[in-house]
Amino acid sequence: MKKVTSIICLVFVLTMLVSLFALPTSAAKPYQTYTYGIGGYALNSPDAYTPLMTVDSNYMGLKTAIDDPKDIVVDDEENIYIADSKGNRIVVLDRYFKLKFTISNFINEYGIEDEFTAPAGVFVTEDTIYVCDTDANRIVTFDREGNYKKIIPQPESTLFDEDAVYKPVAVAVDQYGRIFVVSSTTYEGIIVMTSDGVMTGFIGAQAVTISAWQILWRRFQTDEQRELSQAYISTEFNNIAITDEGFIYVTTSSIEDSKVKSFINKKTKDNGDYSPVKLLNAAGEEIMRRNGFWPPAGEINFSSYDSTSKSGVSRVTDVAVGPEKTWSIIDSKRNKIFTYDFDGNLLFAFGDSGNQLGNLQSIKAVVYKGDTMLVLDGLNDNITVYERTEYGNILIRALENQNNRLYDKAVEDWTEILKRNSNFDAAYIGIGQALYRSGDYQEAITYFQAAYDTSNYSDAYKEVRKEWISKFVILIPIGVFVIIYAWSKFMKYAKKVNKRAATAGGKRTFKEELLYVFHVMFHPFDGFWDIKHEKRGSMRAAVVFILLTVVAFYYQAIGQGYVMNPTGSFTSIFSQAISVLLPFFLFAVANWCLTTLFDGEGSFKDIIIAISYSLVPLILTIIPATIASNFVTKSEADIVNLVVNVGFIWAFLLIFVGMMVTHDYSLFKGVTTTLGTIVGMAFIMFVGILFTTLLGKIVGFISNIILEINYRL
Repeated sequence: MKKVTSIICLVFVLTMLVSLFALPTSAAKPYQTYTYGIGGYALNSPDAYTPLMTVDSNYMGLKTAIDDPKDIVVDDEENIYIADSKGNRIVVLDRYFKLKFTISNFINEYGIEDEFTAPAGVFVTEDTIYVCDTDANRIVTFDREGNYKKIIPQPESTLFDEDAVYKPVAVAVDQYGRIFVVSSTTYEGIIVMTSDGVMTGFIGAQAVTISAWQILWRRFQTDEQRELSQAYISTEFNNIAITDEGFIYVTTSSIEDSKVKSFINKKTKDNGDYSPVKLLNAAGEEIMRRNGFWPPAGEINFSSYDSTSKSGVSRVTDVAVGPEKTWSIIDSKRNKIFTYDFDGNLLFAFGDSGNQLGNLQSIKAVVYKGDTMLVLDGLNDNITVYERTEYGNILIRALENQNNRLYDKAVEDWTEILKRNSNFDAAYIGIGQALYRSGDYQEAITYFQAAYDTSNYSDAYKEVRKEWISKFVILIPIGVFVIIYAWSKFMKYAKKVNKRAATAGGKRTFKEELLYVFHVMFHPFDGFWDIKHEKRGSMRAAVVFILLTVVAFYYQAIGQGYVMNPTGSFTSIFSQAISVLLPFFLFAVANWCLTTLFDGEGSFKDIIIAISYSLVPLILTIIPATIASNFVTKSEADIVNLVVNVGFIWAFLLIFVGMMVTHDYSLFKGVTTTLGTIVGMAFIMFVGILFTTLLGKIVGFISNIILEINYRL
């Protein structure tokens, strides 16, 4: 009995110890904070904000619970204003989230008792509360104590269509008293009014695209059909926020997913036509900086599924202005928050769906309150309060020092950030910018390279290059002159050799066969005729040109400068050989097969030689362009690409002329056989893939039979 009692006591003690050391389920992280790298993959990051508490109606001290809240704002005294849509009221809380008063019923200027009808937006200035009384088609204003001031009715303007419906859902007011209204049914842009409610126009209308078919069909439509056609109407905005400087952030979720995906994948910097969030000046011009790896649009890896099984582009429904020119947008599809700096770099993203503290059910709005972030949950009818972490404080301090031009302190802060998050590319950029502004350009380049930031790298490299040019200002023109002189002498020598070979007769030397390509490049009709009939070219020279083309492409793969290849990616010479030889022989085989049927006079050997001689412009443009890519900035990279494109066009024209002359075709027949050759290449590839697949199945079938026999034996 004593032994049994001892065992029971031991089990009890062990159970108590386990319960002491076990982590409670609430200690698990509700979400993972992350950023995105240049490859589009999420990089885990320390939390910039962590959930502190939730504030519900009971905590606020409300007798009637909030129902379907739509908007939340904070004034300069940290009072909180909530647009309670179904409750038809504005709930005003103090900085401690306790009820101050509500605004629901009021006496209007006609002495009649009035009330809200589904208010969806609220905005507060230093002396006025603006309420978007959405279903009543008006904006109602109050003083900061909740006393009625006046109604701003639907604007009366010829700019509005006669049957236009006015549904204000968001409002913002700048330092000059101008009122900017987002109407959910207005497609012409943001409505701009004076402080007296007089409409002055629209700004920021969304762009639309019309396909060629739509343009053609529009010619046959009546005026009524054109007016009803939604394909030509721009998309509407859904929310708005304004900075202290008067810049306006606006969001939309009505742009087609395909257009947003294209906008993200193209990494558009200047054109924000299909961006779900824009920054406008007072004149409505789009001025957002998009210097990050990916344009600010919420989720980048939109093909993957998260814990709520939601995929596709983000549904951006609100934007908030944060400290030190940061700003945040919400993705109502995933219940996430994405925060960017003024240059468009993603600082952090966090959030998820769920019932745990910090998770949300239906995110509706976000706003900053000092060092905290308030997020409105429309399904749970509460506010989740997130407090900024030490990591977040260092991040904001780094931005503050950078904005205040305290670059030495900014470097220290960004270095602290990197100690906690070595994957944070914005920190490398921050250090690089601080070093750049302090004049340490060479060191700045190192940090910009670490972050794959070609724009800032180019700015720093310009200064380094300028200093280098000033040191060697005399040698540069001398070097250019020597190169030009050497090239002209070489061309004269090649011309002399080609002229001598044309009259000498007899067997051509290998040197003459190689140098003849320079005559072919500039005189293709004569050149290809002599290659075929006068034997001025040869297969051995063709092999050299093919090998040199492979070498040129391989050098391009490994030798491009940082601006052209920031990630340092490269391929093997074997891969480059395949990429050159495969299309080369596909074209040659397809052309030979086709021209044999259409009275072509060229043999397979003639075709190979003609194509090989036509590749030389690629060699002569790719190699110099690759060398030059190591000395250009981002804005000059287009010149390098232009040189390479000229080489491709030149080579294509030579191949076309070479096939015409080799087969003795007219221009029309040359065009048709060239197009037919391209179709033939596709057919050969199809047959090759089909044969390879079939062969693989046969091999697999035979392997399975042998394996089965071995098992049975």
